[in-house]
Amino acid sequence: MDHHHHHHHHTPTALLYHDHMFKLQSTATLLSSFLGDDSRQALILDSTIFHPQGGGQPSDTGFITSSHFKFLVQDVRSRNGVVYHYGVFEIAAADEGDVEGGVQVELSVDESKRKLNSRLHSAGHLLDVCLPKVGLSHLKPGKAYHFPDGPWVEYKGTVPQAELQSKQQELELEASSLISRGMKLSAAVYSYEEAAMLCGGSLPDYIPKGSTPRIVKLGDFPGCPCGGTHVSNISDIVNIKVTQMRTKKGVTKVYYTIGL
Repeated sequence: MDHHHHHHHHTPTALLYHDHMFKLQSTATLLSSFLGDDSRQALILDSTIFHPQGGGQPSDTGFITSSHFKFLVQDVRSRNGVVYHYGVFEIAAADEGDVEGGVQVELSVDESKRKLNSRLHSAGHLLDVCLPKVGLSHLKPGKAYHFPDGPWVEYKGTVPQAELQSKQQELELEASSLISRGMKLSAAVYSYEEAAMLCGGSLPDYIPKGSTPRIVKLGDFPGCPCGGTHVSNISDIVNIKVTQMRTKKGVTKVYYTIGL
């Protein structure tokens, strides 16, 4: 095991969930295994289906196994394109050589946690596309938090205090009717120009010109750049409650929950 670890040696991890969003098993090659600064064990692979924490979404959990060990993945993080799988060996390899670069491993993502994360994340996008339908097209998406303990989406722009209650109800009705009708959700990587077209003519400034962003589309609505995992059909969210809307300092926050 390489304890004196130099992060910059690693090539970026191929993100299999970008193209195969609903794949929960895959195989990969172990590149290295080391003890992190916080004394957590970390594995780096050439490719992964584990979604790292980011984009307001919690990380996947699950297992990485080989013929010699079983590793419980508790937390996944991405730094400079390299994905770090943190966790503990449930079954440790007898020999250090069994955990060296080149070993073939099987990846398996916890399905129930992934489904919940994906439903929460897609529900945030659903609220985005519903805003114009309830007369709130001036609200522009900002940050979002799609964790089970209190999901919300934040928008630049305000709503008159007197209208908040009625807009909250309209938004919930609109989102609920789209869920009951169902709608395909797709995600794919496009050229910068194509991506801009799909997103209503332009991309946000934080997307580098000339890059190939991954765009998530809900039916025929304009797409938006996103690296997260999603449901395949909006009906998979099952139901949504818009629990609160708050406007403060030029920002509107929409809190929601989904049926577990």
